[in-house]
Amino acid sequence: MADDLDNANHATLDVAALTEAQARAELARLAELLDGANTAYHTEDAPVMSDADYDALKRRNMAIEARFPELKRSDSPSEQVGAKPADGFGKITHSRPLMSLGNLFNDQDLYKWVDSIKKYLNLPSDEQLAFVVDPKIDGLSVTLRYENGTLKYAATRGDRFVGEDITQNVRTMPDIPTRISTNLSHLEIRGEVFMAWKDFIQLNERQKELGEKIFANPRNAAAGSLRQLDARITAKRKLSFFGYAIEDASEEIASTQFELIQFISRIGFKTISLTKLCWEPEEILKHYYFILESRATLGYDIDGVVYKVDNLELQRRLGFRSTTPRWAIAHKFPAELAWTRLEAIDIQVGRTGALSPVARLTPVTVGGVVVSNATLHNEDYIKGLDSKGEEIRGGKDIRVGDWVQVYRAGDVIPKVADVDLARRKSDALPYAFPTTCPECGSDAIREEGDAVRRCTGGLICPAQAVEKLKHLVSRGAFDIEGLGAKQVEQFYKDGWVKEPADIFELKAKFGPGNLLQLKNREGWGEKSSLNLFDAIDARRDIPLARLIFGLGIRHVGESSANLLATHYGNWENFEAAMKSATVGTGAEWDDLLSIDGVGEVMATSVITTFHQEAERASIDRLVAHLRPIEAEKPQNDSPVSGKTVVFTGTLEKMTRAEAKARAEALGAKVSGSVSAKTDLVVAGPGAGSKEKKARELGIELLDEDGWLALIGDA
Repeated sequence: MADDLDNANHATLDVAALTEAQARAELARLAELLDGANTAYHTEDAPVMSDADYDALKRRNMAIEARFPELKRSDSPSEQVGAKPADGFGKITHSRPLMSLGNLFNDQDLYKWVDSIKKYLNLPSDEQLAFVVDPKIDGLSVTLRYENGTLKYAATRGDRFVGEDITQNVRTMPDIPTRISTNLSHLEIRGEVFMAWKDFIQLNERQKELGEKIFANPRNAAAGSLRQLDARITAKRKLSFFGYAIEDASEEIASTQFELIQFISRIGFKTISLTKLCWEPEEILKHYYFILESRATLGYDIDGVVYKVDNLELQRRLGFRSTTPRWAIAHKFPAELAWTRLEAIDIQVGRTGALSPVARLTPVTVGGVVVSNATLHNEDYIKGLDSKGEEIRGGKDIRVGDWVQVYRAGDVIPKVADVDLARRKSDALPYAFPTTCPECGSDAIREEGDAVRRCTGGLICPAQAVEKLKHLVSRGAFDIEGLGAKQVEQFYKDGWVKEPADIFELKAKFGPGNLLQLKNREGWGEKSSLNLFDAIDARRDIPLARLIFGLGIRHVGESSANLLATHYGNWENFEAAMKSATVGTGAEWDDLLSIDGVGEVMATSVITTFHQEAERASIDRLVAHLRPIEAEKPQNDSPVSGKTVVFTGTLEKMTRAEAKARAEALGAKVSGSVSAKTDLVVAGPGAGSKEKKARELGIELLDEDGWLALIGDA
């Protein structure tokens, strides 16, 4: 969490003032931070940041991409939805990707969104459009597939392509019928599983009596209850369901979204109350504020309002961006506020050595959730300064003992918004941020231009070492069954595992004939010990992308590791290139930067890791135990797959947005500028400087008809 908190501060930087190098660095940090937040929220049911913080960081990422389109990463957070399905469940591939929604945050954004829809559809600005407006349930997105009226399966959204099979659990829910009356051969209904407030309170009362886990909020309770491997546990917990969309059907059901909702209700499902058909932004906003005022009376949590174009034919024309529909959007509610006392400031040390301050609060209920800690980001934030040294909160610093205002929007870790100086004690002292690591005593250095102070101890720092080991065994990396965060911490404490290679030497230390020391530990028996050794052995054959991700190199997330693996193919090529590369110059450096999605910050981090003697030796010791599996090259028969395309000038047979969407659907990357990396320029009338530059660089040029002929029916 510490790295998440330190990175959150970058959202305060001014996008307009960023240089290209700074923009690359910001996009790398945001990709890593938001990927971790997605996993924590969607897979682990344990959010590490508020909805408001997450939304702010995602908006910042999009703003940087808008200003520097050529820097957009292939693992961009704007292309991500949800998280990978958790282990332990069967997997179900969705008949079509389950998209998430984009967000609006103020009234003016709504007017812009409606205008953008009319512009995309080439409609007059004064033409009226109908929209379905309904509350946004704060629950778990689920799809239900019925075949000939019988429930075939139920699945979570997962990563939008593959979800978790929760069929048996869903069968225990009274709100979801196992049979419906319909003549359709197949029907997929999408909706939200949630827990009403009265049921949430009763559940926590029972949990407390039994001495079991207390849930932080209804959303976490619903997710934790639905995603039980034992359906009998789900059956004991009261879950509710609202249906709100049809994902797939064997034949056309209706011509409007509102009619679809009425159909869902007719066949036996509950639908969302306060749903209304509205015309134009003024009426939409009126209903938005009515829902906001009614929020406390609904009996369940909502975190905004959803707007959908009512006409289904217009929905089809509008289509989808990479992860969100153009025809629907969520208008989020403002964050909620509360005042409480700051009891202490703790420093947490993350995997990359970042020192992150966390506020320990007198527990307070914020929007119905009891919270007891908050992010303080970094030392400047505590002083009342932003990254440029300019005042925030009116220049008020934060001191232990202060009364602070905190806000949240659906999480357990809020943010400090303000300080009440009138209630500050006269003997309260300014907070002195540590200059040494609280875990290992090494110097904690803040490099010029960096908002974060970092421990220099590396692997001698227990906090960094343990976090690196936890990362190595995480789902996206080695994913060793039976060896999770808890076991890693214990093995480190016992001195058995100090670095990654030690994991693959456990069998030699404690295997058959010498098993007594491990099997006599609490939680371990002979069978579980032998199962652990087998699980470790199974990971000696490890896909290259998982290996690279597992190394825990700063700025290299799961998607970035896939990019590197695909480019270099095998470990020998990757290792040789990184060992011989020089930061900022040379063929290896240029080759690394040629990978779409790899910028200078990531490239520098990877090369530096392989040039640090201790890190390189640790990697060599690990790889000596492994047989890395070569990466498969992606297969795509589209004529423009993998090519970088630039559209310029006026397109007459489709809008620019439609052309871009079509190209990306065929596997092309659409760039806003022409460079030596550009493969194809589609030039319409008025192309100007981009066409000229393409000719100068000898890049293939096509007109709109040529482009359409090239892609054909692909």
